[in-house]
Amino acid sequence: MEFMFMVARWFHVLGGFLALCVFWVPIVTKKGRKTHRRSGWVYVVAMSIVSISALYMGIYRLALDPSFHAEDVPFSWFLIFIAILSGGAVWYGLRVLRYKRRRNTHKHVIDLFFPILLLTFGIAISIYGWMIDFPLLKFFPIIGVFLGGIQLQYWLSAPTRRSHWIVEHIIGMLSCCIATVTAFAVFGAPRLLQIESVSLIIWVIPILIFAPLIFGFTNYYTNKMDGKRSAS
Repeated sequence: MEFMFMVARWFHVLGGFLALCVFWVPIVTKKGRKTHRRSGWVYVVAMSIVSISALYMGIYRLALDPSFHAEDVPFSWFLIFIAILSGGAVWYGLRVLRYKRRRNTHKHVIDLFFPILLLTFGIAISIYGWMIDFPLLKFFPIIGVFLGGIQLQYWLSAPTRRSHWIVEHIIGMLSCCIATVTAFAVFGAPRLLQIESVSLIIWVIPILIFAPLIFGFTNYYTNKMDGKRSAS
C-alpha cells in the first residue's frame, strides 16, 4: 500500500506540474481554435490525474496509513476537498460544452451528482473547520458551496441566453485553475521552499487573481453573444 501511495504522489506531482505549465494557454489563446482545444485537453488530462491521485492520497492517509498523525487530519480532508473541487469543476467545464445546444432542464444523474457532492461536502468541511478552529477549512470550502449551487442551478434551469454554455465553461475551467494554484500555494510551494507554514493570504491570492478573470471573460462573452437576442 505504501508503494501505491508513492506512485500516486508522483503522478500527483507530475500532473500538477503539467497543469501549472499549461493552464494559462487556453486562457490567452483564441477560444475554439486548435491551440485552445489541444492545450485545454492537456489541462483536463493533467487535472484528472491530480484529482484522482489527491483523492487516493487523502483517503489513504485517513484510513490506511499506520504512521498517520492527528495533526495531519485537517490537511488530508483539505486534499480530498481539493480533489472533489478540481475534478468536479473540470467535469462541469466539459459537460456544458457537450450539452451546449440544450433548451430544457438537464437531469442526468452524473451531472447532478458532482455539484450535490461539492455543495454538501463543502458545507461539511467548513463546519468541521469551525469545530477544530482551522482557518483553511473554515473559509476555503465556501468556494465549493458557491460553485455547487451555481452548477445545480444551471443544470436544473432551462437556458435563457445564447452565451449560457461558454459562460459556464469559463466558470468551470477557471474554478479548476483556482483549485490548481491554491493546492500548489498551500502544499507544493512550502515544501519546495522548506517553509513550515504559510499565511492565510496565500490561500486566497488565487481567488483574488482568477475571480476578476472569470468576471471579465463571462461579461465579455455575455455582451458579445447576447447583445441582440437571447436563446429563447
